[in-house]
Amino acid sequence: MAAASLDLQGLLARLDPTADVAQRHIWLIDVFDWLRGDRASPQAAVGRVSLLLDAVEARPELRGRLRAWWRAFTQAVDLTTLLADYGFAPRTAFVSELTERLRRKILPGTPETTDASDLFRMVLPGAFDAGWIALLDDAQLARIGNLLADAALDDDGAPRWRHTVMDAVTYCSSQVVAAGFSPELRLRMSAASESRAFHALMSDLDALREQMFRAPRDEDALQAAFLAFRDRLDACRASASSVYTHLEDNGISVGLVFRLRQLRERVLRIRELLDCLISPAPAPSVARLVGRLVLAGGERNSIRALIASNSSMLAAKVTERSAETGEHYITRDRASYLQMVRKAAGGGALTALTVLLKFGIYSLALSAFWSGLWSGLMYAASFVAIQLLHLTLATKQPAMTAPAMAARLRDIKTDAAVADFVDEVANLVRSQVAAVLGNVGLVVPAMLALALLVQFALGRPLLDAAHAAATLQSLSLAGPTAVFAALTGVLLFAASIVAGWTENAFVLHRLDSAMRYNPRIGAFLGAARARRWATFMRTHISGFASNISLGLMLGLLPAFAGFFGLGLDVRHVTLSAGQIAAAAASTGMAVLQQPALWWAVAAIPVIGALNVSVSFYFAFRLALRAHSVSLGDRARIRSAIWARWRSRPISFFLPA
Repeated sequence: MAAASLDLQGLLARLDPTADVAQRHIWLIDVFDWLRGDRASPQAAVGRVSLLLDAVEARPELRGRLRAWWRAFTQAVDLTTLLADYGFAPRTAFVSELTERLRRKILPGTPETTDASDLFRMVLPGAFDAGWIALLDDAQLARIGNLLADAALDDDGAPRWRHTVMDAVTYCSSQVVAAGFSPELRLRMSAASESRAFHALMSDLDALREQMFRAPRDEDALQAAFLAFRDRLDACRASASSVYTHLEDNGISVGLVFRLRQLRERVLRIRELLDCLISPAPAPSVARLVGRLVLAGGERNSIRALIASNSSMLAAKVTERSAETGEHYITRDRASYLQMVRKAAGGGALTALTVLLKFGIYSLALSAFWSGLWSGLMYAASFVAIQLLHLTLATKQPAMTAPAMAARLRDIKTDAAVADFVDEVANLVRSQVAAVLGNVGLVVPAMLALALLVQFALGRPLLDAAHAAATLQSLSLAGPTAVFAALTGVLLFAASIVAGWTENAFVLHRLDSAMRYNPRIGAFLGAARARRWATFMRTHISGFASNISLGLMLGLLPAFAGFFGLGLDVRHVTLSAGQIAAAAASTGMAVLQQPALWWAVAAIPVIGALNVSVSFYFAFRLALRAHSVSLGDRARIRSAIWARWRSRPISFFLPA
């Protein structure tokens, strides 16, 4: 404590109200650094506040210098900007705010500023400050207020801080009105909401300002004006909230969600500022406001918080749309199980042709990029053909079925609900097994038949001995195949996100309606054909986006990774099984005696398991976040699944 006192004495000796702006602000930063100490505990910081107050109050000369310093500080720095704008984006756009946060993280700040927001960020940078400020008791807050009282008065004799806070309320209110009048929000507000609340907000604020600074003050009139303005503010907030209903029904826009969150936070800031003005003892309200400003600054600097807060509704909508598609991939009885096997067998047969075309592209000896691009386009065309023929590709299922599973977790509080969910998990795993078996079970014989047909037509094997051996070696379980299979699972999840995002954008911008009713499209296609195309695209847009993006990623990732020297590749279970069959057919019966074949065959179940599990894991985690499933419920679900595995493992593989 003695060392702390010595440091404090040196700090107070440097207090100079006549210093330049930079030196005054550096002193303020040093004061708060001293208050924080070693950040061991907020209580220790509160104790240092008492030490500082004792030292200043014990010396009248020092108290006078501090008041002069505060007077110079409030004249040089615009505190209204801090109160009204700190924690908010200067432009109501998601991308511009993301760019601004990146700039602040990269470029250092300077204390030579009259922008109170920039200075506040340096003086109170973290959540620790909000913690110790919240612990200040009323006596300490009153002592702080007495030290700074009468340091800054306006011409009307009212404390300057009241005018500053009221100006901040005015600026915030004008931002709320501007947001409410913007066409992006105004056109989406519910007709039943009080849509004209924004028109009268500023006039109610003018009435409140008049009563606030009237001399002598009429407390009854002030309270009436305050209640009228608060009710109008709540009506504005309700009108803005009605936009969410429109977004839920017609697609989510991250930009619109960002604007709505900004408006809501502005309304809350106005309420906090009014508490400081109306309260008979404003010190606790001011302390709460400062603490919330500290937390708001931390949120404002966090890129992760920006993305998380403004993408949660988009994540929910993406998973909701994927869930609608994923329901078709879950089998619940023997008939649907056998139908899944048949569809997967058809997908495997078509994939054999895809593998043949892949080897044909490789035989052209193109550069890495062009080979990857043409391979990706060929994959995309193959996957789209599988979709349009109503066949199944096994690894496309998990990322779609995961949201459908998570959607069942909205009401998981009872044991019966948990048991129903475990039944669905068994149905899902069984469906994946059926699809993988159908794909692999037919791609191998189909590829063998195609390879023999090519050999008969050309008079030589599909692959020469060197390329066949290289194919088997690249797919060996002893190599990095497992890592590449997990990476492919990530790509499968990414394709599902592209699918959900694309369908959301298609619905948000009402493109199906445009295709159906746009006069130019109708004149070109005809009214009946335009309606058919609109229905077709609304039904298949998600699948097209998923299949095309997945195909391009599978083709181009090795090329781009090779450019950076990473040596990454993809391993898709159905494509890999087809490649092994092609290499074996090209080698002949002697391949059965080669260990390389069996190492590659052993990799197939590993590739399939990683493709399915990795893509399902990421999709399921996203869906859990979108549906806000608690950690406790997740633990109950895990326990129930393990109990089912121990008691009835066969239910995960074969239908009852």
